[in-house]
Amino acid sequence: MTVKTILLIILVLLFSCKKKEKNFSANDSKNTNSNAPKGMVLIKGGEFDMGSNAAKASKTEYPAYKASVKSFYMDETEVTNDEFAQFVSETGYITVAGKPVNWEELKKQLPPGTPKPDDEMLKPGSLIFEPAKEIENLYDITQWWTWSQGADWKHPHGPQSSIEGKGNHPVVHVSYEDAEAYAKWAGKRLPTEAEWEYASKGGESNGSYAWGDQLVPNGEYLANFFQGTFPRDNTKLDGFATTAPVKTFPANKYGLYDMIGNVWEWTSDWFRYDTHARNKLKSNQATCKNPQGPSQSYDPNEPLVPKRVIKGGSFLCSEQYCSNYRPSARMATAFDSGQEHLGFRCVKDVN
Repeated sequence: MTVKTILLIILVLLFSCKKKEKNFSANDSKNTNSNAPKGMVLIKGGEFDMGSNAAKASKTEYPAYKASVKSFYMDETEVTNDEFAQFVSETGYITVAGKPVNWEELKKQLPPGTPKPDDEMLKPGSLIFEPAKEIENLYDITQWWTWSQGADWKHPHGPQSSIEGKGNHPVVHVSYEDAEAYAKWAGKRLPTEAEWEYASKGGESNGSYAWGDQLVPNGEYLANFFQGTFPRDNTKLDGFATTAPVKTFPANKYGLYDMIGNVWEWTSDWFRYDTHARNKLKSNQATCKNPQGPSQSYDPNEPLVPKRVIKGGSFLCSEQYCSNYRPSARMATAFDSGQEHLGFRCVKDVN
């Protein structure tokens, strides 16, 4: 195995992803959003079942427990390329993907004694989705994730690509640091995992998906995800191979678009595989009020890598591989990650 292959594997691993809740209809939303900031909707606080006990759920989603959140405002769409471009224009901000890889930071996340790679391998870049011609199995993610120098939010699929004509697509290749910087500039913040999950359900009951128990009800695609044989043969039955313009698919009953699919979204919570179990135990069967996540990250698979929770799935989620197009689904991603299918949206406190 070459040094270049070993480094690629390391980079991929580091940058990798009872009361019922209060029913809140779209008509209710119109009556309460008159004072919401532009581009945001009011999410009225309430109680809900966080996590999942469903057979399709991953172990990190177990167990379900009662939680509640306060009212808050949320961006109706994922932050778009046009919105992020305005932020960069006004601040001169450079994203993590636009800077050389910080070896001093990176080596903290690697086993002691890991040799420093050649400087050529540490040039600015990010991870893009580029499946190999032959896929041997679905366990080796290096068969479809490639480190591309020159990939960033302006070049989502490598240096030769661009966002021309895609101003209303969600911005991607943003790290947690980048998303947080944008939110601060906009006078907002990133949502907690609980806020995100509550909003994603749109006041619906605990169905398998945000809209019910059928992934494609009556043959209608309600989100942007992968159809076909993953990872090479995307039939694009939903109309898109990668990101879709925001507001392409129907909003949920809170007036939020693309809470499922399109791109993964950052939350402010540190990731722990046992967060739900710890919260349920802590609340002693009572409602866990406004959970903020653990005080630090811990993923037993990569204990040295600090990770945040991302939610919602993306255009790469597939029934065959990563069926995370569910409100309760959660993934762990390195805080300094930038990826072709990862974006964010913001929230704002109600004063």
